[in-house]
Amino acid sequence: MNITAIEEVSKDKVKKFLNSHWGSPEMVITSGIYDCSTLEGFTVINEEDEIIGLITYIIRDNECEIISLDSIEEGRGIGTSLVQAVESFAIKKKCKLVRLITTNDNLLALKFYQKRGFVLSKLLSDAVKKAREIKPEIPFIGNDGIPIRDEIELLKVLT
Repeated sequence: MNITAIEEVSKDKVKKFLNSHWGSPEMVITSGIYDCSTLEGFTVINEEDEIIGLITYIIRDNECEIISLDSIEEGRGIGTSLVQAVESFAIKKKCKLVRLITTNDNLLALKFYQKRGFVLSKLLSDAVKKAREIKPEIPFIGNDGIPIRDEIELLKVLT
């Protein structure tokens, strides 16, 4: 699997990918408003030169926050490889932990991250209501028909 720094992929290709998976490159979460097409990150590109995995993150002080993670082909280790790439980079930058925020409906993400050593850290009740004021295209109903209301923070201490 070939993991590439996001800067090595055309900005248009990254924006197109983010638009198709998030509705726009903009991510609105409790920690801030981010244009994921301008963030640091890593990609996985297939043989047809298409993005099949993308992760973005920011580093503040001694903490790394994953802002977005998408893997088109589940079960192939793409998401795991991208998270490991961020963790390795964060360690080089002397980060003490990696954090992320997901929504209450994203049971796959909750399972995925906990299997990789992340722990539930904080429940941000009704946080998505505030995010919708900025990004109204956030749906009201998410995965498995679950109403999207809350954000859940997960942390992993780096060693």
